[in-house]
Formats: sequence, structure tokens, C-alpha cells
Amino acid sequence: MPKLSHSFKQTLSRAFCLSATALCLSASGNAWALFADDDARKAILDLRRSFATTQIDLQNQIEKLKTDNAELRGKIENLEKQGEDISTSQKTYYQDLDNRLGNFEPRTETIEGVTGTVQPGEKKAYDDALKAFQTGNLKKADEGFSAFVNRYPKSPFVPLALFWSGNSKYANKDYNGAIAQLQSLIKRFPNHSRIPSAMLTLGNAQLESGNKAAAKKTFTEIISKYPTSEAAKDAQQLLATTK
Repeated sequence: MPKLSHSFKQTLSRAFCLSATALCLSASGNAWALFADDDARKAILDLRRSFATTQIDLQNQIEKLKTDNAELRGKIENLEKQGEDISTSQKTYYQDLDNRLGNFEPRTETIEGVTGTVQPGEKKAYDDALKAFQTGNLKKADEGFSAFVNRYPKSPFVPLALFWSGNSKYANKDYNGAIAQLQSLIKRFPNHSRIPSAMLTLGNAQLESGNKAAAKKTFTEIISKYPTSEAAKDAQQLLATTK
């Protein structure tokens, strides 16, 4: 075999070193690329897990806030209910107290447009007579209303007492007594809201007592003065049937 020259050996040596170096660099580059991809995948997975955990935490916090809000709303509604109950209780208490005081001292009241001083025991006397009328005890009602008018002549309940007294007498067939009471009411309180109804009862009492002319006059006056009232409708029918 021929001997290699020194320069050729050096060339081969350099080529081998370069090849080895290239192989090493190539292998090293592939390993780094693989390492970088693994780290990236791991980082992405970690981020996904972290994001999922954060979502769960946020959802739990939202649910807790909803629960807390519902409990707070319930407490507020309960407090409002308690406040309404207290307010109602206070109103009842003061109304009861006011009624109790009314039994011991005079006070000013307006009854169906009539204002006056109500004396202790006055309202009870009126209510007792009215209850007797409502339950059909007409004799007791008539006595109660007549006694009321005599005892409390300046009461704001007087127009009503005269009205119911006249109706009680009419129901008891005391037509002359009914006429007197109802005429007194009409004369003393001409603008009272009960006047149309009082005049209708008056006309009936006049009719029942045999005074048809007076009854016709009363019915005609009702129609003329209170044309839109229910009493006027009844008066028209009575006037048409009165010969």
C-alpha cells in the first residue's frame, strides 16, 4: 500500500472533525427542538388547567353571591313585613286609644258633610238605635233615634237620626209621626245628601195617610230638584201610578 502524504492526512483529519461536528450540532438541534415542544405542550396544559380552575372558582363565587343575595332579599322582605305589621299594629292601637278617649271627652267630627261636637257616649247611642233598625226592631229604633235627637240636638248625627227616625215611624205605620220627622229634617238640613231619599219616604207617608195631593207635590219636587237621583226614578213611577 502506498504511504499517505502528511498533507493528505491532515486534510482527512479536518474533514472527519468537521463531519463529526456537523453530526453533533444536528443531533443537538433536534434534541433542543423536541425539548422546546414538550415545554410548550406542558405550558399549554398548565394554562388550560389553570383556566378551568379559575372558571370553576368564578362560578362558585357567582353562585355564592346569588345565594347571599337571595338571603339578603329575604331578610329585607322580612324586615319590610315586620315594619308593615308594626305600622298596622300602631294604627290599630291609636284608633282604639282614640275611640276610648272619645268615650270620655268631646271631639269634633264631620258626619256626611255635617260638622259638630260629639259628646261622650253620643256615638254609641246612635249606633245602638241604628243596630235596632237594621235588625228589624223598629219600635226600639224609633225610641232610640227620638231620644237621641232630644238629648243631642246639636250633634252632627242629628240629620241621620231624623232620617232613620222618620223611616222607623213609617215602617211602624206611624205616618203622621214620619211626616213630622222628615219635614223637620228637610227644613233644618235642606242640603244634606239624604234629602232626596227623605222626600221619597215623606211622599209615601203622605200617600199612605190619604193626602194624595201632598204626595204628588212631593214626588214632582223630587223629580225637579234631583232629576238624576235614584229617588227621582222611584218618584216618577209612584207619580205615574198615583191617581
